[in-house]
Amino acid sequence: MLDGLSDWWDSVELWLAQLWFPVQFILVMAVLLPLCAGGAWLIDRLVDRVSRWLSAARREDPAGRS
Repeated sequence: MLDGLSDWWDSVELWLAQLWFPVQFILVMAVLLPLCAGGAWLIDRLVDRVSRWLSAARREDPAGRS
């Protein structure tokens, strides 16, 4: 199975490398921009949740101090 995937990826890479540069740029941006935007959104959500969890834990005073 991995040989088939590797052969497929090699053929896609060769096809992309032989394209005219502006077409390469458009194809790469069409794939990378949504992936990067989705990754940034996911990281933002994770940081927001962790921040909210840590601030809630900080407001609780485990030692009972005022």
